[in-house]
Amino acid sequence: MTSTVKSRQTVAVIDYGMGNLHSVASALSHVAPEMNVVVTSDPVVVAAAERVVFPGVGAIRDCMAEIKRLGFDKLLREQIATGKPVLAICVGLQALMNHSEENGGVDCIGILPGNVRFFGEHHKDAMNNPLKVPHMGWNQVNHNDHRLWADIPQGSRFYFVHSFYVRAEDQALVAATCDYGLLFHAALAQDNLFAVQFHPEKSHTAGLQLLKNFLHWDGKA
Repeated sequence: MTSTVKSRQTVAVIDYGMGNLHSVASALSHVAPEMNVVVTSDPVVVAAAERVVFPGVGAIRDCMAEIKRLGFDKLLREQIATGKPVLAICVGLQALMNHSEENGGVDCIGILPGNVRFFGEHHKDAMNNPLKVPHMGWNQVNHNDHRLWADIPQGSRFYFVHSFYVRAEDQALVAATCDYGLLFHAALAQDNLFAVQFHPEKSHTAGLQLLKNFLHWDGKA
């Protein structure tokens, strides 16, 4: 009599040398200890994984230079094309857009149509009160009915750290918005790709629930 052992799913966290990814990997392992979470810069490991996380921190010019040098721009396109679930976080989201105003203007990967804009040196709210840039700290997110928002109440607060914000060209891609003196796109979704501006790994209950939802998502809207 033979027994079959179900293999553990692998979650590849893409490492292109632009930040400490320990917090992302730890949060993923916390919500899904049954999965194999690996931080890797090896395209073979990424391609073999059942799902992919694409985080990012730092200046977009440096990030894009490393992403292109390592061939992760092409690899991401290929992985998204396979239909496997892909989650992009913070600068990971911005890198997926067409163009960013940061660093004097930088062309990005161009998977999601739209641009990344600067809040401005003298950013203000609707009452003309000055707002600090970068936008740093907790803010409310209003979301649609995408499956990754399951069990996350409308208006839940997530943790942000960014001076630049995303505006998608296609409103159908917008999965969530956030207000910080202006309404910006806090999450975008396209087929098996989900991308967020905030840091779910630093967002306590709501953030961990989103990561859990991602790790059990089949990549379908």
